[in-house]
Amino acid sequence: MSDTQSTGNGQLRITLVRSTIGRPGDQERAVKSLGLRKVNHTVVRNDSPSIRGTVNKISHLVRVEEVAAE
Repeated sequence: MSDTQSTGNGQLRITLVRSTIGRPGDQERAVKSLGLRKVNHTVVRNDSPSIRGTVNKISHLVRVEEVAAE
């Protein structure tokens, strides 16, 4: 696997940087499923293929940083 697709024990810090206004419903539901509410709201989620897939779907709306597991 490449570095951008590693799915180890780490976590992802996901920040909503663009609004969902005017976006298709599936993208808005993806944002809500991650627990993001407002622009600049940040959540930390465990790194898993399902979370990566959701983030990939809305990559133009979010900023993602990898966080080392504690």
